[in-house]
Amino acid sequence: MNVENTQSQMRKGILEYCILGILNRNEAYPSEILEQLRSAQLLVVEGTVYPLLTRLKNMELLTYRWEESTSGPPRKYYSITPKGQQFYIELERTWQELQQAVLKINK
Repeated sequence: MNVENTQSQMRKGILEYCILGILNRNEAYPSEILEQLRSAQLLVVEGTVYPLLTRLKNMELLTYRWEESTSGPPRKYYSITPKGQQFYIELERTWQELQQAVLKINK
């Protein structure tokens, strides 16, 4: 049995929730989002985050703006929309329910 595969699938399952949580606090560009995920021990690669950001934007949960950078090309800053905030609240509720259920089962 490959425990790493199961761990990876569990992380992927909560990645959308985590990204919305990051952006619910402050706008951020993808490198900042990746840095915050990595600092929380959620090891993800750019190839996972960029398509997810695009999908969330297409769902109208995120929006973005371009900002010129003094150290390279312009940066795309993502922020959560009101629709995204509502979605995040629903995910937060689901996370709390799941967490309580798992703790109850594993007592």
